[in-house]
Amino acid sequence: MVERTDRPDGDDASGDAGYSPAAYDPADQPGGLKGALEAVLMVVEKPVTETELALVLGVPAGQVAEMLVELQREYDGYTGEGPQSVDAPQPRGFELRSIAGGWRIFSRNWFAPVVAAFVLEGQTSRLSQAALETLAVIAYRQPVSRARVSAIRGVNVDSVVRTLTQRGLVAEVETDPETGAILYGTTPYFLERLGLGSVAELPRLAPHLPGLENLGDFDDTTY
Repeated sequence: MVERTDRPDGDDASGDAGYSPAAYDPADQPGGLKGALEAVLMVVEKPVTETELALVLGVPAGQVAEMLVELQREYDGYTGEGPQSVDAPQPRGFELRSIAGGWRIFSRNWFAPVVAAFVLEGQTSRLSQAALETLAVIAYRQPVSRARVSAIRGVNVDSVVRTLTQRGLVAEVETDPETGAILYGTTPYFLERLGLGSVAELPRLAPHLPGLENLGDFDDTTY
């Protein structure tokens, strides 16, 4: 049962702190554990792991994994009852993806123009060409120092790297033991934005930029 603090009748209890964590069981609520799982997924700002979800719900990670797959299929309109008929459930406007080591709800790619029009409202959040080039170098050469990125691009990239860091696309990952230079790499947010599970899924760049194998020859002290 749910324990609540006493309140006068008629008061709006929504959002109060009257629940006793010790007595609260999400399985007892309408929608049960699956509903509780959806509630958490609706508010996360980055992919969340099955282990993290299991800790919140108080159930084994294996059970969470099963519920995630069930939700994923429900959102895709899949019933598991053979060929879909005209009366079968239709895919929702959102989907549940396993991405960047965790799970998160996303709007469907089909509706990207509508979502973009609503979110951006005429504004643009696109990266500049310089930022895209710098991000590509970091993605494919990580961990890499700013000096090496500058050498590869032929220009100083300090301000661009700061911009990418502020946007959460790259981060400081370690220090070069020989030069003491800070090395940068991409973040889980970068993978999320590209729809990738890991950097290993990045497309091969060599066919598009011959000579990529020589990028490692640049001296970190060039800039």
